Amino acid sequence: MILFSLLSLLLTLFITQLTQALTYRGADFSSLAILESSGRTYQDSSSSSKRPFETILSSHGTNLARIRIWTGQEYSLDYGLRLARRAVNAGMNVMVDLHYSDTWADPAHQSIPSSWPRDLSGLNTKIFTYTRDIVNAFANQGTPMQFIQIGNEINDGFLWPTAQISKSGFSPPSQLLHSAANGVRSATGGSSIKIMVHVSNGWDSGLQNFFYDGIFRPGEFATGDFDLFGVSFYPFYGREATFERLRSTLTGLVNKYNKDVMVVETDWPAIGSCPGVSLSENSISISTNGQIQWVNGIKNVLNQLPGGHGIGFVYWEPGWIGNAGLGSSCSDNLLVDNQGVSRASMSMFSN
Repeated sequence: MILFSLLSLLLTLFITQLTQALTYRGADFSSLAILESSGRTYQDSSSSSKRPFETILSSHGTNLARIRIWTGQEYSLDYGLRLARRAVNAGMNVMVDLHYSDTWADPAHQSIPSSWPRDLSGLNTKIFTYTRDIVNAFANQGTPMQFIQIGNEINDGFLWPTAQISKSGFSPPSQLLHSAANGVRSATGGSSIKIMVHVSNGWDSGLQNFFYDGIFRPGEFATGDFDLFGVSFYPFYGREATFERLRSTLTGLVNKYNKDVMVVETDWPAIGSCPGVSLSENSISISTNGQIQWVNGIKNVLNQLPGGHGIGFVYWEPGWIGNAGLGSSCSDNLLVDNQGVSRASMSMFSN
């Protein structure tokens, strides 16, 4: 019994070390300034005073801010620059998520910006200059980015319909990714920025293999054009989104391409219910402790990837009061309550 207890203690300590080892522990809080303009405020549960949300996140161990940028006005370049200055002042690194759209870009929406050309030649020129200019703007402000996503959840390509894989094949998106990557590299400090390609459903080996088996083409997008894989991993959109399938799929990508991986979008419900949905890890409860367990499961998967290639995670929009479901049917996936007070699950960034 004593030996068994000792082994259990050692195993617990080992797992704890694993969950603490990731280099980047991030949050996408892109909506913050918009929320503040409507009167939202935030408070750490350990304090009676209001504090900037990025400061609360940083004090709990968040060291990476993911900031989305649209070509439209709501999440404009100027908006992103202001948010980046706040993130850097709070001690965070910056990841820029380019949607290449006037509005949301995701697996179901990838519309060409209204002011951009629609032909492939024109888009290749535009995406090069636009991406280069974004990188330069962050560098010139003194808040250079460490990571950049050239597209958001581009399962079926992007800049539809011109570069939609299901309609036009792989060549158009391959060319455009190559042009975007060249835009990054030609910008100030671009050679040191890590370029990410982001595909959703990190647990789905069929999707990941389909995309990467097709996107690399001679004279177009090459494996040397990017540095790491980004995936989304949510528990709401399919029972197959398990830790084991995530581990298997990401291990396959790492073994094939020898590149780093980040889970750049995830969340888990804190309270309430998820009507009509069976969460993919049904042993984890809907609770703040469940949020910690879910993210620790992701950390463990990333830490088990070959060669130390799992480098970080990003919790998606932990403070979006008024949109607590965060696109799911669940009641509340936030890391703050409806008054903006931090929940115990905020510890996921340090534990």
